[in-house]
Amino acid sequence: MKKFLFGLAAAALLCLAVSCGRQENNAKYVFYFIGDGMGSTHVAATEAYLAQERGVIGMDPLCFTQFPVMGEATNFSSSNIITDSSAAGTALSTGEKTKNGMLCIAPDSTTQLKSIAYKIHEAGYSVGVMSTTPINHATPAAFFGHNIKRGNYYEIGKEIPETGFEFFAGGGLYHPKGKEGNEEVSLYDMIAEAGYTLAYGYEDFKAKQDADRIVLVQSEGAEDICPYALGRPEGALTLPQIVEAAIAVLERNPKGFFMMAEGGLIDWTAHSQDLAGTIFEILDFDQAIAVANAFYERHPKETLIVVTADHETGGIALGRGRGYNYDLTVIDKIKNTTAPTDVEKYMNDAQSIDSVNIQAHIGWTTFSHTGGPVPVWAKGVGADKFAARQDNTDIPRKICEAMGVAF
Repeated sequence: MKKFLFGLAAAALLCLAVSCGRQENNAKYVFYFIGDGMGSTHVAATEAYLAQERGVIGMDPLCFTQFPVMGEATNFSSSNIITDSSAAGTALSTGEKTKNGMLCIAPDSTTQLKSIAYKIHEAGYSVGVMSTTPINHATPAAFFGHNIKRGNYYEIGKEIPETGFEFFAGGGLYHPKGKEGNEEVSLYDMIAEAGYTLAYGYEDFKAKQDADRIVLVQSEGAEDICPYALGRPEGALTLPQIVEAAIAVLERNPKGFFMMAEGGLIDWTAHSQDLAGTIFEILDFDQAIAVANAFYERHPKETLIVVTADHETGGIALGRGRGYNYDLTVIDKIKNTTAPTDVEKYMNDAQSIDSVNIQAHIGWTTFSHTGGPVPVWAKGVGADKFAARQDNTDIPRKICEAMGVAF
């Protein structure tokens, strides 16, 4: 009997040791993906499109929807049940609520809120912030900037060189010489003078990737957003390339890294109720996550990948009018066309966005955001923390906990 009890005690101690060991196994590499405006139904439409491409009824899973952990997050701001991107970005980066229109400033309009990107950087990790939108746009800016008005792009952009973060990337910078274009020093010059290497496009990046700190944007003089995935010109900068570039820079740090990568144009296409554009932006976002997943496969015991959204845009519904009709074959008619300058039209004005929605039997309720919760997916070290109904403010706290970084 004594031997039996001793065996039980030994087994219990072994289990406790294993349990403690798991808790001490902190994430060394963290990928934080935010699909701006991407709700569950946007994802479902994309998966249905992939199945239809194979000629079957169903939903073919994306890379991130196959992650073993799934939860959801509420996302109201301190001022509105329907959040905007700056308030949601603030919650996702600082773990604190603020008012719509404000960026990492508390509801008292005075107190600055601290992004986990700063906390993680101070703990010795390398940090990257990237998007398909301008770098000083709401969501990426929430990881480094502070302003009572999200539209003060020049003032927000001035904080980039002050961060010391190792990697930034996006389509470009909004208002690089101020809203009126009359600032003496452009944001690009300010960033370069602070010791950052500017890379214009992926090929230029590859020639400069050994630099200590890099800001990667499109070709010099190009627009300040990355081209839309639908009809994207050859050689244009993509989010999968940006994530690859970020890994190349950030993984040089033996301590590890944290990166936030935003699929920002999902939101922009959904604001236009652009079904085809939204689907292709999500596919592009998924390819970027696949780059991170390949990294995870090389470092499965050290990597955490978290995928979520800041809010849902458009109120998309898989169904329209009466009946049970749903047909995405119309997407095939436009997917190889050149993306229009005017997002209201496709195929040389022959196919309007709304006619695509009607033919596909897709409904939309708004040209703005909606107030429903958004999905959360996770994989890797600490992923189980995200398998719950949670608030968006909980996500950055859990990331810090997974990394062993004080929040």
